[in-house]
Amino acid sequence: MKFGVFDHLDDSGLPLGEFYENRLRLVEAYERVGIHVYLTAEHHATPLGMSPSPSVLHSAIAQRTKRILFGPLVYTLALYHPLRLAEEICMLDHMSGGRFQLGVGRGISPFELGYYGVDPAEAQARYLESYEVVMQALANAQREPRELSFTGQHYQFNQVPLTMAPKQLPHPPLWYGIGNPDSVPWCVANRCNVVSNAPLDGVRTMTDRYRREWLEAGHPAGALPLMGTTRHMVIAPTEREAADLARSAYARWYQSFMHLWVKNGTKPGAYFPSTWDELVEAGRALSGTPEMVREQLAEQIERSGVNFILTRFAFGTLAYEDSLRSVELFATDVMPYIQDRLATRLAA
Repeated sequence: MKFGVFDHLDDSGLPLGEFYENRLRLVEAYERVGIHVYLTAEHHATPLGMSPSPSVLHSAIAQRTKRILFGPLVYTLALYHPLRLAEEICMLDHMSGGRFQLGVGRGISPFELGYYGVDPAEAQARYLESYEVVMQALANAQREPRELSFTGQHYQFNQVPLTMAPKQLPHPPLWYGIGNPDSVPWCVANRCNVVSNAPLDGVRTMTDRYRREWLEAGHPAGALPLMGTTRHMVIAPTEREAADLARSAYARWYQSFMHLWVKNGTKPGAYFPSTWDELVEAGRALSGTPEMVREQLAEQIERSGVNFILTRFAFGTLAYEDSLRSVELFATDVMPYIQDRLATRLAA
């Protein structure tokens, strides 16, 4: 079992300079306590995402840390020139000493795509073509003549010189947000780590299928990619303090989450309840003492079959100190308990 952090970097109300510094300090804390990976969302023209350029943030993380893995979950590929992105990926992979993780996706918000001049109806085709170009560029940079020629609907290249290859060969590890179990075969073929926000039973369907198809493909069980889900989380010395902090912080986060949808008079396909208590009831958030959180989390892990949990320690109005306390309590009182419980179950 591995643990990571997922972060929208949603607007907290702080001045941006202070906001970014607090996030970087938290990433340093994640590394210090043994968090495996830090993954960030990409959003535009919305308070849900105050890091609209993931590569800029990740270049700072590469310099502030030494061990923790990090990357986007996901790069919204429909918004990128793929050759430029391939170059950025190589830079980040080398700047971090080979710790960069490559999350790819289409982008969930039609409004954000539209603001950048991308027709949402074309987003899937653009995403797939951009992905193909990026992966070909990373591969071709490793062999002579180190150039790229490509003819597609959206991009055409003729013998473009490739001067940089990634540090991790053939490319940084791939990550994908999976909503449909029918995406599992592609993920298996590409050895892709996956994260799902589906209900626990839906996550279990995905993890069971991934394990089965991974073994059927002839891959060793010990090399299974990470399969996880995300949880907003607030941990405090008392149940009441954790719940009070979480309710207020989530209200701000939810307002940011809904900002563009409310502005455009519609609703998102990715559903989140409007209150913290409803989110907890749906099994998608945890708050309370370390003892409460670890029991609930252990049950959810066993029910869903995941081998990876992405936490959300910083969101909404949570102060840096409150997020840091959650991180430290999670590291000292939750992570070891989960590992010991799973080890005991496997040994039985």
